[in-house]
Amino acid sequence: MAASSSYTIVEYFGGDDGYRCGYCKNEKGNFSHGMWSHAMTVQDYQDLIDRGWRRSGKYVYKPIMNKTCCPQYTIRCHALNFQPSKTHKKVLKKMSKFLSKGEMPTGLCDELLTPLIHSDFEQYIFSFYVLSSPFHPPPPPPLPGVGPDPGRPVCRKAKDLRRERRLQKDQKRQQESGSVPTCNPAATPVPPSQPKALEEFIDESLPGSPLHRLEVRLVPVNDDDPQFAATYEQSAALYACYQMAIHGDAPSECNESEFRRFLCDSPLEAETSPDGPETGYGSFHQQYWLDGHIVAVGVVDILPTCVSSVYLYYHPDFASLSLGSYSALREIAFTRQLQKQSPKLCYYYLGFYIHSCPKMRYKGQYQPCDLLCPETYVFVPIEHCIPSLEQSRYARFNPDPDAGDKKVLKDLGRLLVLYRRAVMPYAAFARKRKGSNDEAEVEQYARLVGQVCAERILLYRA
Repeated sequence: MAASSSYTIVEYFGGDDGYRCGYCKNEKGNFSHGMWSHAMTVQDYQDLIDRGWRRSGKYVYKPIMNKTCCPQYTIRCHALNFQPSKTHKKVLKKMSKFLSKGEMPTGLCDELLTPLIHSDFEQYIFSFYVLSSPFHPPPPPPLPGVGPDPGRPVCRKAKDLRRERRLQKDQKRQQESGSVPTCNPAATPVPPSQPKALEEFIDESLPGSPLHRLEVRLVPVNDDDPQFAATYEQSAALYACYQMAIHGDAPSECNESEFRRFLCDSPLEAETSPDGPETGYGSFHQQYWLDGHIVAVGVVDILPTCVSSVYLYYHPDFASLSLGSYSALREIAFTRQLQKQSPKLCYYYLGFYIHSCPKMRYKGQYQPCDLLCPETYVFVPIEHCIPSLEQSRYARFNPDPDAGDKKVLKDLGRLLVLYRRAVMPYAAFARKRKGSNDEAEVEQYARLVGQVCAERILLYRA
């Protein structure tokens, strides 16, 4: 990857105060270190997430793993070796049925959103993205009775029907050829067929002559990009609809400014490289267009060695289509596509894995996958980590008891500082600011980012 001519510039905030945990709802149990990023190169962010950092907008944070109530472990999937599970295949089949036959889940927006409409903003969101939606179904007609229809045949399992069809086909072929099946134990066994690739399952979920058409478009998060600007209002309305319906947010928590701060403002500088993907590196929205309307948006960062998932929001009417799982499968396939252009880009990062929160364990189903050791910053296969997490919320995963952080801070004086528009080593800054009392804070920051990043990232000093 070509070297970037720009610098990463951050302000470090420490992490002494606890705040409310969104997972276990502990009011003061969530502890993390944080810093504001004015600008960031994709290589610096790649190195930071490989040390347990993540971004929310321009705010970059790292959980204090041995102190926080719900330790959050960085998780990555080996995209090239990923094979969809039975659950994943069901998700793709569900999408296929919807696209080909129009089997749509029951509308949710009326019952979820109507109690929340108390202002002009809420009415705008409701009318813009719910009542005007061509996918918002009318209420179902009243049923004359309840219970199963005695006139219908008994429902049978799909696997039993498939087995019966296979037997019928075999019998038909044998009858046409006049042959009788024989048992020959000495015959050479037929080698098992190769499992179908993820892309084949995705292609099967997109039928050739569908009732509905689904298209995924990659849009750079950039106000100067025509497609991003043209779809901004529609995307912001969808975000508000999702947050109010699915997460019960108040309008003030998901208005346009919050949407921009959370999912549009990114510190990552867009970069291109001769050995990089055609899309370039940076922050993007993957828009899912259904029959000309945006129904879901996946926010992703494309980095030197991975695609990093940031967030997903979608139209509430499609909640039963498991769009979270569907978009993750599409993003894994997208990672594999980028890897053909850039060999180093072979991982899919799913954010944080939280074993102490059962709802967050689903991320471990995208295998093979690794968790980041919080002490030595090496990735360890998740199956080796689970036994430790069953014993304790916080655990060191590296099996080598003598292993340490290879990028541990060794020389604080070489850390780079931005002071009065001048870049200088911390040793020179300390001489200029005699009697400065910030050494403990600066050293804490440097230990968290590691020696390599400390010598490359500019720490802003007022």
